[in-house]
Amino acid sequence: MIEVGLKHISELVVNDEMTAQAMGSGDMPVLATPAMMALMENAAMLAVAPELPEGCTTVGGHITSSHLRPTAVGDKVTAIAEVTRIEGKKIEFAVAAYAGDTLIGEGTHLRFIVDRDKFMSRLNN
Repeated sequence: MIEVGLKHISELVVNDEMTAQAMGSGDMPVLATPAMMALMENAAMLAVAPELPEGCTTVGGHITSSHLRPTAVGDKVTAIAEVTRIEGKKIEFAVAAYAGDTLIGEGTHLRFIVDRDKFMSRLNN
């Protein structure tokens, strides 16, 4: 059962492919904002995945986040997502990312529970 307070932590080590330079979101060799936000989404997805009905998954609907500090290639980044609200198929999360003990970004994320097959069938219409 999905409940307020469910949490997950996802981690990565920044590599060259995750930099703003490589992703085209900037021109510096530091963790790209889209990569940080993808890690936050991953933590949210995994926080609720074990509690979903068979054949279901979640998809991202909205994410808002600050990006407060640069993170170098080789640094470990940890993202934490915690369920803050559930309304039917809509799940809201608080998300945050850290490099060590330093907060590098925080915000909110919205995901929706969907049936995998029904969701994918919409691509053909």
